[in-house]
Amino acid sequence: MKNLYKTILPLATFLALPLLLSSCNSTQKEEENFRGYDLSKPEKFNLPESLFEVSGITFDKGHNDTIYAIQDEDGKLFRLAWDIPRQLHTKFAKKGDYEDLAIVHDRAYILKSNGTIFTFPMSEVFYDEPDGVTEVKSLLPKGEYEGMYGDEATGELYVICKNCAEDDSKNSVSGYILKAGPDGAITQSGSFAINVEQIKAITGKVARGFRPSGIARNLLTREWYIISAVNKMVVVADQQWNVKDAHHLNSNMFIQPEGIAFDNTGDLYISNEGDDLFSGNVLKFRKSGR
Repeated sequence: MKNLYKTILPLATFLALPLLLSSCNSTQKEEENFRGYDLSKPEKFNLPESLFEVSGITFDKGHNDTIYAIQDEDGKLFRLAWDIPRQLHTKFAKKGDYEDLAIVHDRAYILKSNGTIFTFPMSEVFYDEPDGVTEVKSLLPKGEYEGMYGDEATGELYVICKNCAEDDSKNSVSGYILKAGPDGAITQSGSFAINVEQIKAITGKVARGFRPSGIARNLLTREWYIISAVNKMVVVADQQWNVKDAHHLNSNMFIQPEGIAFDNTGDLYISNEGDDLFSGNVLKFRKSGR
């Protein structure tokens, strides 16, 4: 009888193995596919050395023929075509810690980590140094800011805190809505908050608190996508800022995810600062079904 058990048990294990593997593969495939984006299969654009420390990317009205980017050391606005490692730029300010950018109503807006915003007409990006640069200070509460999004339809700028004194990033993260005027004037018009407890309910924990490094809106679904390099995570919220989903990013692929953007076809772009082994890059994820 013991010999019979010895024969049956290995055979049962062998027969069950395909089901176990199928279940594992199904789970892995489900994890890789996040809200219609296969985060394991990007198209990669390795950026030129001047954008080794790329910190923010955006498009003008969602058009993906030109990527606009900044990096966090030089006061330069860069523009590139996809997969062509040649950049053009305009120098709008001296060296500093620049974190994100937005384009609204034919004006560029660049966010400095201390909350200062620089703005100038997009018609000036073709010159070595743009005319009409305005520096807006003391509009946002003191803190560290890395994420900004511009809404072309409303003329609003959404700025999210990475580390603000008024927040406890283990519980809540604040954001501010600014109204951008046609002449570059900016006024504060509202606020919002991300409930970190809602993220924890999905992921189980948020180590060191939630610290966003970029924010963008999916132009097709109108959902907010918030990325964090510190947490190696992307969070999705609805139009009322309720967290709907969260996903831990593969650190082997997402070296230091600092910037996020969508084009008007719904494709997702995430920029990564470089490190000792890899150049800075932009990863493109096509929306499934396209």
